[in-house]
Amino acid sequence: MDKSLIDRINYLSRKSRTEGLTEAEKEEQARVRRQYLDAIKARVKDTLDRVEFVDDPNEADGETRPTSPCSCPGHHSGKPHTH
Repeated sequence: MDKSLIDRINYLSRKSRTEGLTEAEKEEQARVRRQYLDAIKARVKDTLDRVEFVDDPNEADGETRPTSPCSCPGHHSGKPHTH
């Protein structure tokens, strides 16, 4: 996103509160606000497109790793372990 776009949005916002805007400036304000919102939406969409949902956090990269045993005494008793 271009800093000059944000600067222009801020300038038009300040001017609208202090002096008011001409019709051309009102149209420009709407246009630059739309450009800003479209850029934000594109960034959010890009971020969400890269999100991967998995049921098991150990499989996030496609590889299965052994999980560490839980802390219950069943792991050390030599008996079959169930929860």
